[in-house]
Amino acid sequence: MPEATQDDTVVSLKDAYVAVEEKVLDPDKIEDSSLERLPQPTGWRLLILPYRGKGKTEAGIFLPDSVVDREAVATVCGYVLRMGPLAYKDEEKFPNGPWCNEKDWIIFGRYAGARFRIDGGEVRILNDDEVIAVIQDPEDILHI
Repeated sequence: MPEATQDDTVVSLKDAYVAVEEKVLDPDKIEDSSLERLPQPTGWRLLILPYRGKGKTEAGIFLPDSVVDREAVATVCGYVLRMGPLAYKDEEKFPNGPWCNEKDWIIFGRYAGARFRIDGGEVRILNDDEVIAVIQDPEDILHI
């Protein structure tokens, strides 16, 4: 159940997804109260909010929710919400420091991590070594 704020508005991660004409996920719209309710990854794991593709094609055709949901499951891009306390602490494995940080857009292997639904969408928990790259904008990445 989404958390009610002082003025009785409901806060959820669903609010981070914006209109299809705009950027599809705006991390700045994730309220602190929503972040507090998310799981804190343990050990060397990362909590990722997968990127959902646009619900509208360049030609202006709206895609059914089932298509958008299927694309979200197969996405290779995500936003790092949280990092576990041991993420990137193994100096032998990560001698040059962390591969990513909180609030980074990343690429990971298709179908990687443990997926689970929360109010407003789906999140994934990945191991720190499953990050393939850090990117500026998920719209730049076209998956095959």
